[in-house]
Amino acid sequence: MPSFHKLVLPLFLLGFSLFALSSEIEYVIVTNNGLKAGYQTVKRTGNKVEVEFDFKENGRGPTLKELITLAPDGTMKDYHVSGTSEMGGEVKERFSVKKGLIQWQSNSEKGEKKISRHGFYLPMNSSWEVNSLMITALSKSKNDYLPLLPSGGLSQKILSEALISKGSQHQRVQLVMQVGIGLKPDFFWATSGLHPRLFAAIIPGYSYLIEKGWEDSLPVLSEKQSYANSQVLFQKSQQLQHPMNGPLLIKNIRIFDSENAVLREPHNVLIENNRIIKLSSTDSKIEFLGNTIDGSGKTLLPGLFDMHTHINKWSGLYHLSAGVTTVRDMGNSNTEVQEIIAERETNQLLFPHIIPAGFIEGKSEYSSTDGIMIEDLEQAKDAVNWYSEHGYHHLKIYSSFPKSLVKETIDYAHEKGMTVGGHVPGFMKAEEAIESGFNELNHINQVVLNFLVSNTTDTRTLERFYLPAELTGTLDFDSLEVKEFIQLLKNKQVVIDPTLSAFDFLKQQDGEMAAPFAEIAEHLPPDLQRSFKTGTMHIPDAATATRYKNSYNKMIAFVGLLYKNGVPLVAGTDTLAGFGLHSELALYVKAGITPAQALQIATWNAAKITKTLEDRGSIEELKLADLIIVDGDPTTNIDDIRKISLIITNGKLLYPKELHVALGVKPFIVNDIKIAVQPVSARQLNK
Repeated sequence: MPSFHKLVLPLFLLGFSLFALSSEIEYVIVTNNGLKAGYQTVKRTGNKVEVEFDFKENGRGPTLKELITLAPDGTMKDYHVSGTSEMGGEVKERFSVKKGLIQWQSNSEKGEKKISRHGFYLPMNSSWEVNSLMITALSKSKNDYLPLLPSGGLSQKILSEALISKGSQHQRVQLVMQVGIGLKPDFFWATSGLHPRLFAAIIPGYSYLIEKGWEDSLPVLSEKQSYANSQVLFQKSQQLQHPMNGPLLIKNIRIFDSENAVLREPHNVLIENNRIIKLSSTDSKIEFLGNTIDGSGKTLLPGLFDMHTHINKWSGLYHLSAGVTTVRDMGNSNTEVQEIIAERETNQLLFPHIIPAGFIEGKSEYSSTDGIMIEDLEQAKDAVNWYSEHGYHHLKIYSSFPKSLVKETIDYAHEKGMTVGGHVPGFMKAEEAIESGFNELNHINQVVLNFLVSNTTDTRTLERFYLPAELTGTLDFDSLEVKEFIQLLKNKQVVIDPTLSAFDFLKQQDGEMAAPFAEIAEHLPPDLQRSFKTGTMHIPDAATATRYKNSYNKMIAFVGLLYKNGVPLVAGTDTLAGFGLHSELALYVKAGITPAQALQIATWNAAKITKTLEDRGSIEELKLADLIIVDGDPTTNIDDIRKISLIITNGKLLYPKELHVALGVKPFIVNDIKIAVQPVSARQLNK
């Protein structure tokens, strides 16, 4: 790969060349459907940088002001940010370096550290300008590597370039890939020359930041970035999946019976191609000359389902590393989802099975820009038709969908054989949505809002988070209102997708580790560990904190109450892909559901509800060999579900340990599973 040109000059000349000029750059942020959603302005005077940043989509987003002083090598000498977070919480963070001592402080952390060499401070809440400054600093560094502060490191490669035009103006830009922040690479378009900086940041299917006036260049830049990203992922897919090389026999392994939520006695399981060919007791006489696995002391489970994801091309690796072999996408750019499905089917992309849900939203200042946006019934029916024609079997209605169109749209979707669920549209109660035909409700906040809102409450706004945080703790589960609502859910068999792990943020305070990830934080990259201690809600005092924690605990208990009363549940996350599903199941156990029942929810229940039970969701002869081998027994200790040693899917073998290393994650198991490989001239299994 080519690298940025290095500038070899004395330090004082380097400082002069970097800081002598003043400039002002304005960026625009647009959503996937072309709507303006924010801006970023950057003023540079010498080594001083001032930034204003604002982004709003789906009724929420950060507003930030940054003051940055740069060192001669382009790293930060001083940094200060203030403003509000995505959910309205206060953002306040500072960093400084003096004589080899760095000091940093935010609402969530405070520290100081002696350093032997310069590095780049990584804030917890920042604008895209921080990424721009990293691009510049990396171009001056040795080996395209930049130490990060307080820990970690960042590397960078150039993948592609483009010559773009605006009238008579021409500009050459470069696509850079940065590795070291989070679990996946970040891609940016940078200017070329001696002092490259951010030109555009494209998040496929979601949003686009670009220097103002150059918006017409987005299609060509997006296409080039998509191709480069796909090439990187294709290489990953070839490296990380291994052929079975013929039939595979798993011997003496305990089998999870997902239909009955029980662990069965040890069996032998024969797999050929991508199917389970035979199950037999360990007493059966077996003569087999192929490859074998000793499953003693291990548990075999069907591949897990995550029923609430928003996929991107990299998230497949996260899901698979956690044993998730089927995902339901619950809202996305339709173009992006179709690309992922196509690349998966042609083996260009390593990804679980995908069940797409059709996202449909109304137009308002609070709209989400996923899927298809509509304004009238004719457009709503056209959207349903498109999804039906493209093989979607579920429709997700979102918060700004017009209340007046809900019933007729649902009736039309039902005529097409589709189920319907999602968010309760603004100015509606959940029970109204159910009476209008909702088959499913997403998110625990949407469920409890039924008791907290009137028909004048605008739940398109942040009220849909703050009302449940304030008031759920006061709910009386024994009240007639609650009992009648639960009975309604049961009678109509309305599916609840609670995403409890995603809603831990409702009560999280700055400096407090996010509970769903507390046990695994040390396995994840340093910047993720720090982010797990950053709150997003406005929690001004101890009394508010207590109310919000009580409310969240009541939400967990309510999920247990729903299950106890026969309301069907599915396990979805809407949070950190893959890793979040294990946390979700642990929360079900906290709610009073047994570990085996929680696993049933994530396998049999999901397959039944998505109508895929004929080929997955349980371990049966002739079904797909979508299987995971766990070192331990998650039916008695749900935490064992993280100890996956092998995943079998699509006729290939995946080792979570390899996937985790590829993602920069410390593996959860020490030893790989052993496969006894034998040369085979003939194979047979005595019946």
